[in-house]
Amino acid sequence: MKTKLIFATNNQHKLEEVRDILGNKYQIVSLLEIDCREDIPETASTLEGNALLKARFIKENYGFDCLADDTGLEVKALDNAPGVYSARYAGESKDPAANRQKLLRELEGKDDRSAQFRTVIALIINGKEQLFEGIVAGEIIREERGTTGFGYDSIFVPKGYTETFAELGAEIKNAISHRAEAVNQLKHFLDEEK
Repeated sequence: MKTKLIFATNNQHKLEEVRDILGNKYQIVSLLEIDCREDIPETASTLEGNALLKARFIKENYGFDCLADDTGLEVKALDNAPGVYSARYAGESKDPAANRQKLLRELEGKDDRSAQFRTVIALIINGKEQLFEGIVAGEIIREERGTTGFGYDSIFVPKGYTETFAELGAEIKNAISHRAEAVNQLKHFLDEEK
C-alpha cells in the first residue's frame, strides 16, 4: 500500500515536482484534496520555521502525516535577500514577475551575482518531526531567459550550467535542484522507515 502524505502547499508546480521525484510509491495529496482552503501563516523568520509551521498546522487541524516546504533564494550581494521573503519580495500579492523585476533592479550595478536556492522540508510522520535541506548554488543573470518553471527560474543559472532553470526544463531541474536534493533526502528517509 502506498504511503499517503499531505503536502501543505497550494503551489501546483511544487506539487508536480515532488510527485515526480518521489514516484508512485507515495501518494502525495494536496491541500485542496483534503478541502483545506486556509492560507497557512508563514510568520517564522527562517525557512525551517515556516516549513514546521505549515506541517504542524496540517497535523494539528487535519490529523494527517504530512510534509511542508519553504524555499528561499539567497543572493550574496543582497545579504541573502530575498530569503524567507522570496515569494512576496515585491509585495503580498506574491507576483512572480514583479519579484523577478525587483530582484534585477536591486542587483543593478553589482558585479557579484552569486546566489543559492535553499529548500527546507519538514516531515511529520508517526508522531515525529524531521527536517531535510537542499541547496543549489548558481548566479542571477541580467535578463530573463526560458519559458518553463516558475518563480525565479528564468533568472537563475545553476553552477556548472549555462542555461537557466527555465531553459533546462523539468527533467533536468528535477534532477539537480534544491527541492530535488531535499526531496531525495526525504525519499531516502521514507524508504528506510518502511
